[in-house]
Amino acid sequence: MTANLEPGSPYPLGATWDGLGVNFAVFSANADQIDLCLFDPSGRREIARVALPERTDEVFHGYLPDARAGLLYGFRAHGAYDPQHGQRFNPNKLLLDPYAKQIAGEVRWSDAMFGYRLNSPRADLSYDRRDSAPGMPKGVVVDGAFNWGDDRPPRTPWDETVIYEAHVRGLTMLRQDIRAHERGTFAALASPVMIEHYKRLGVTAVELLPIHAFVQDRVLVEKGLRNYWGYNTLAFFAPEPRYLSDGSLNELKVAVRRLHAAGIEVILDVVYNHTAEGSEEGPTLSFRGLDNASYYRLVQTDWRYCVNDTGTGNTVNLSHPRVLQMVMDSLRYWVEAYHVDGFRFDLGVTLGREAHGFDPGSGFFDAIRQDPALQRVKLISEPWDIGPGGYQLGHHPPGFAEWNDKFRDSIRRFWRGDSGQRPEVAARLAGSSDLFDRRSRRPWASINYVASHDGYTLADTTAYVDRHNLANGEDNRDGHGENYSSNWGVEGPTDDPEIKPLRARLARAMLATVFFANGSPMLLAGDEFQRTQGGNNNAYAQDNETSWIDWRLASTEGGEALTAFVARLIALRRAHPVLRSKRFLHGREEPFPGVLDIAWFDESGAPISSEAWNDHDERTLMLRRAERRADGAVPILTLMLNPTAEDRVFTLPPPALSTVLLIDSARPEAPERVIEQDAITVAAQSAVLGLSLASAQPAKRRQTHAPGD
Repeated sequence: MTANLEPGSPYPLGATWDGLGVNFAVFSANADQIDLCLFDPSGRREIARVALPERTDEVFHGYLPDARAGLLYGFRAHGAYDPQHGQRFNPNKLLLDPYAKQIAGEVRWSDAMFGYRLNSPRADLSYDRRDSAPGMPKGVVVDGAFNWGDDRPPRTPWDETVIYEAHVRGLTMLRQDIRAHERGTFAALASPVMIEHYKRLGVTAVELLPIHAFVQDRVLVEKGLRNYWGYNTLAFFAPEPRYLSDGSLNELKVAVRRLHAAGIEVILDVVYNHTAEGSEEGPTLSFRGLDNASYYRLVQTDWRYCVNDTGTGNTVNLSHPRVLQMVMDSLRYWVEAYHVDGFRFDLGVTLGREAHGFDPGSGFFDAIRQDPALQRVKLISEPWDIGPGGYQLGHHPPGFAEWNDKFRDSIRRFWRGDSGQRPEVAARLAGSSDLFDRRSRRPWASINYVASHDGYTLADTTAYVDRHNLANGEDNRDGHGENYSSNWGVEGPTDDPEIKPLRARLARAMLATVFFANGSPMLLAGDEFQRTQGGNNNAYAQDNETSWIDWRLASTEGGEALTAFVARLIALRRAHPVLRSKRFLHGREEPFPGVLDIAWFDESGAPISSEAWNDHDERTLMLRRAERRADGAVPILTLMLNPTAEDRVFTLPPPALSTVLLIDSARPEAPERVIEQDAITVAAQSAVLGLSLASAQPAKRRQTHAPGD
């Protein structure tokens, strides 16, 4: 095939089909020449290679008349191979377009995938002349047309948001009521049976582990393992091919449209902090071969080496304007082309790093906060990385929510029975105002969870003390070392008539704490029916039944009961706005005489004194919140927490009002009931929520301060 390229345009970047031909544009500040390589439909045979004819503002570009959607392509970059000065050009290596919107094939590992000779005594300073094209995936020119009809993003307010964290593949691989070829795909994610489950629970958003096309790490492949989680991105614009049951990009768009029709938002976990190319000793797949010194942060005293703030070998250089542009273009593409509703940024601190370290006013944060398309979607950060000053919980700019691991750890420790946790839990229940009440941020900025994909499941938190990660092939050295868990006497599964119900009771208590805390609750998929990973707290490489959700558990008596309990928790949260306050409460207002908007009491009903807050032996806690409704009535919600091993009598503080016990985690199926007395027995290791309704009276303000102010 002869490819006669016209000059084309430097914008937009990537491969753009206009109906008459395809424009190709790719950035490189340091390449001397970039070749466009075209392949036959199988991707095995290179049928044309031609240099992009023009270069504008460091963008190489060309236009191929009469080319159509479906064309397979890649690039080769010519330039200096000088690793000690940051340059690693090698035209023998086929490079995936960073803007490829679909990819065909996957990386087939061989030594040819590396720009240097792997066994050379000169290591990465050597040069490899083998062609990598046979083992490389190719970019596919796409036709982005899709009929979105009347699709309307739900735009669920943050204070009403309930997140369900799930893995596209693991969520449905074991669902027998979904067609076999669709299990583990986007089609199954939005199937009627799954939408019915989301709606039964009452969740408002699914947060998906990475769906950007990613690479199976060579070291895992050689061990017979898989990169299951997907935190190894190769293509920031392309969906992972394995998640498309029919190979069509429209399958994901249909899934989003169906979820939106059910009122459910779609949030993507995205990995812009590093790429699949790893350290300076990693393969040359795309970015490294196009412009290593631009795309990656390099050690300034020796440009041969990558900065490794991510723990994966490389760090994407978001200080470079073209690299920042790529990330912003990717985010906008997923919002505009796929109608996604938000993003969770893996290692978000890395994205906010400048030369001097983490900066909430970094170029990335400034760019995303002013972007008209991205201002409308939910933004969530994982507020840490392993670089200097890498723990930045609470220090992100307005507009961002953050995963709150302090919430996770304090709730686990509290219900495990650790002493001295009462002040910490009080602050977390109040929306972590000590961390987030600045720069007009709101309680929703705290993503509250007790379990996520990274770590123990909820069930495993109550069943294991030690991690059981031998299957990962790292001699059980990987994963969190401290999980704040307890097995309550037996490591792993048990039918012990005392331990088994105790574990179930503690799971319910922890879930109640998550959903009755101010902030944005997140539920790990399967925790609603006690899924387990057998004590593996780092199942990133387990693309098997360790990680796949066993839906048979949902049909057991215990699974049915816990799912119903979770649905009740979410329904109560939805019904009572004070449980999800839009603003931080500080005990400075009196919606009703003698009743502050937020206050803490001990089990006797007395306000907790400064001395009592510091008493490590006191562990029970009562939290009362109140607000005046538009009709003048004042709902008063009282949450009673008893993490001790004995039943305790809680005395409700004045005023004396009739109280409805809305839910009791020790008696999950008990209906709501009215009590007239002010004393309530709260069972060991359980949580109780009560509602009183006061008549309207003028509100007052008082200058008092709550823990965590």
